[in-house]
Amino acid sequence: MTGYLLNAFIYLCAAVIAVPLAKRLGLGSVLGYLIAGVVIGPVAGLVGSETIELQHFAEFGVVMMLFLVGLELEPSALWSMRNRLLGLGGLQVGVTAALFAAAGLAFGLAWQVALTIGLLLSLSSTAIVLQTFSERGLGGTPGGRSAFSVLLFQDIAVIPMLAFIPLLALPELSSGAAPEHGDGHAQMSLVDGLSGWARALVVLGAIAFVVGCGHFLSRPLFRFVASSGLREAFTAASLMLVIGVAALMTLVGLSPALGTFLAGVVLANSEFRHELEANIEPFKGLLLGLFFITVGAGVDFSVLAGNPGLIVGLTLGVMVVKAAVLFGLAMLFKVRRSDGWLFTLSLAQAGEFGFVLLSFSLQNHVLPPELAPILALVVGLSMFLTPLLFIAYDKLVTPRYVGSNEQREADAIEERHPVIIAGIGRFGQIVNRLLKANDVPTVVLDRDVGQLENMAKVGFKSYYGDVTRPELMHTAGAEQAQLLVVAIDEQEAAVHLVHAMRQEYPQMTILARAFDRNHCYSLRHAGADYVVIETHHSALALGAEALKAQGIHPFRAQQLKASFDEVEMRGHEDMYATWREESDGERASTSYHERYMQLHEVLNDIMRRERGDRHTRSERGWTPPPKGYTDKISED
Repeated sequence: MTGYLLNAFIYLCAAVIAVPLAKRLGLGSVLGYLIAGVVIGPVAGLVGSETIELQHFAEFGVVMMLFLVGLELEPSALWSMRNRLLGLGGLQVGVTAALFAAAGLAFGLAWQVALTIGLLLSLSSTAIVLQTFSERGLGGTPGGRSAFSVLLFQDIAVIPMLAFIPLLALPELSSGAAPEHGDGHAQMSLVDGLSGWARALVVLGAIAFVVGCGHFLSRPLFRFVASSGLREAFTAASLMLVIGVAALMTLVGLSPALGTFLAGVVLANSEFRHELEANIEPFKGLLLGLFFITVGAGVDFSVLAGNPGLIVGLTLGVMVVKAAVLFGLAMLFKVRRSDGWLFTLSLAQAGEFGFVLLSFSLQNHVLPPELAPILALVVGLSMFLTPLLFIAYDKLVTPRYVGSNEQREADAIEERHPVIIAGIGRFGQIVNRLLKANDVPTVVLDRDVGQLENMAKVGFKSYYGDVTRPELMHTAGAEQAQLLVVAIDEQEAAVHLVHAMRQEYPQMTILARAFDRNHCYSLRHAGADYVVIETHHSALALGAEALKAQGIHPFRAQQLKASFDEVEMRGHEDMYATWREESDGERASTSYHERYMQLHEVLNDIMRRERGDRHTRSERGWTPPPKGYTDKISED
């Protein structure tokens, strides 16, 4: 017992010390975990042979991760990925495996061995890539989505690989193999000894069982557990679901990670999705961290010291070949610029399923035992180097494209409408929907490809292009347009656009979204006719609800809100006048801050008087219209 506790303490200490240091140095948590494993394993020798056994347990973190990924994907979203999933993912696995198999044949290996090596090296690390994407916010980029499609195809491809590899067994390895004594625990299976068609029926039945339970049984189960009011009961139910699906998939010879991913997709529309995520996330993070530590601790430096040139050369060769294939596919599927590099660099390593296929190949007498340590070290080192590729992407690739004039060619714009909306993010979408709902036609422009794709899925047409380029606005019909709505996220670009449009098209009305007061004043100074700070009205609405929650009558809360808004807008004009009078270098000067404090005092005084009075200057806004008011409007 003491030994287990001591090992657990060592692993946790390594993670607690190394990961925060790595994050502070900008290296990322994955590299921190890997370095921690190397330190406590090969360097200090604090952990030993239990690392391999622990790694099998820690691989369950990958299973949980894919379950959480599945929860974020509705079946319709998965169907929309089918082209990249099959095309991009299928080509990556097929071409990469063929190249490595050809290299193995060139080195004189048997074709069965060469093909097996090609298959296991064609896979990339789902754990490292998705964890790094999550930390750096890269999952929503076109490059990140393309990488995810390939990773998902690879995880699915593991299943036919596991079925195919035993057919490649070499007779000379089978005859010379020593009898296996095992560990006293026979592995359970529901498909051993079955014919091919019977095995297929069992597998399909297991998948149908998971889908059916997810649709019809999971909601009653979680409602029953939630009714107990015990959070730990819901946590237990969440773990039971993931472990149960993983165990079932293992019993029928499928990948447990794929099974839990499927279960996550089935539950993506469940009202319990967020609670499931909250309960599984801590276990996933801890087990993934443990998995990365065991990878670092399992690096066999004695093999590396015996053949340093061979091991390093093979590792770099694998990563270069995979990167070349990925870069070619990025060009073929039009994943360009920084997204193409992200796609290429993120998937250039071998993956954790490579260890699974390596062990499986040895058990089925496909690979010679002397090759196993070399291949394991190549897979491990390539994973170890992957965080460095992400650092290279941040330091070398990203700066090259930030502010670059190189752009994807803008879409051809066939429409001419009275309203142009520049930017279709969360703010621009609401404006566009309101106008469309009232039959006001719009031309929508944005340069976020992912956002444009999302809009297309819900039936809103939009065009790709950089709105700060005058020729694009001309193509969009700015000469005839009556109104321009500026809702792009880049603050300086928004000010530049407003200034350029005011100079070029003085007849155009320009409405703009600002992020804060200073941005608001800059947009007004550039020529915007009306500017709204994006948080102003939503914060006022929430503030009125807070007053109601404190016992103030809803009518009085709305009166106070209206008075606050009136004073704020009047003071806003005074603040803008002060801002405009001062030079650029003094717009954060003492006088500006003093004026702000004066406004705050005036606001407090008026609010005190409003609370003490039974009436308000804004009360007329609540007077009902006279009878027949709507009839008179319709007659006019």
